[in-house]
Amino acid sequence: MVVIDLHTHSTASDGTDTPEQLVQAAAAAGVDVLAITDHDTTAGWDPAEAALPAGLTLVQGTEFSCAWFGPNRRIGLHLLGYLYDRDDAELREARARLRESRLHRGEAIVNNLIGAGYPITWEQVTDISAGGAVGRPHIGRALVESGVVPDVGAAFADLLSPFSPYYVRNYDQDVFDMIRLVRNAGGVTVFAHPRARRRGQVVADEVIAEMAAVGLDGLEIDHPDLAPEDRADLRVLADQFDLVRTGSSDYHGTNKPIRLAAETTTHDQYEALLSRRNTAVAPIVLTT
Repeated sequence: MVVIDLHTHSTASDGTDTPEQLVQAAAAAGVDVLAITDHDTTAGWDPAEAALPAGLTLVQGTEFSCAWFGPNRRIGLHLLGYLYDRDDAELREARARLRESRLHRGEAIVNNLIGAGYPITWEQVTDISAGGAVGRPHIGRALVESGVVPDVGAAFADLLSPFSPYYVRNYDQDVFDMIRLVRNAGGVTVFAHPRARRRGQVVADEVIAEMAAVGLDGLEIDHPDLAPEDRADLRVLADQFDLVRTGSSDYHGTNKPIRLAAETTTHDQYEALLSRRNTAVAPIVLTT
């Protein structure tokens, strides 16, 4: 059986494994195909490629911060973009805007916590991020270091949750625009953890239908945050709208208690996803 994990994070964003460590850990865990999908960046691609163990296929991707903007309503969501041309000018500019927003948003959350008396600093958070795209897990680790919470999970459950008074909303790219940008850059897109209710509001089925109409390629159905009944519903939607069904761990190293390949994509669905690439752009799939 081919083991395929299409959603993982490194220190290029909010994981704790370097890209080099990530590909080595994947090989040791028996993974055959690994996607590196750091938030709003491609910074982990080259070091992961340089350290790629023999026999491991690396799929370069990015998890983009997006939102659906409805009448008097906004719901944040994430879009996985794979195998796109990272030199595409429009998409490169979009990534830069998203990373800049992440930085300002992280600093705003830290300032809110400092204002409430919590003993952390922005310098501490940026030291923890070590040059990666700043995210809430870095703030969570600062809270752990300072003895405020026992672990990062506890920080997310309280001080860093979307319902916390210290939370700051991120700038998000319109999801329909992002689907088009990735598609125009030759890539394919998958809606990440679409029914992860514990993370906040989820979009209606009608929104998924609209995303499919503008070029969405797949749904990430088998994911640690999705309940069995939601997975079953999403499989029906995937069939209805001709979408690929993926599964992934969303591995973040020690920032989350999820192991590599905790959820996986079947080989036939992986091949179906690859078949949707824009053949005008060379695929970025590496095997050694």
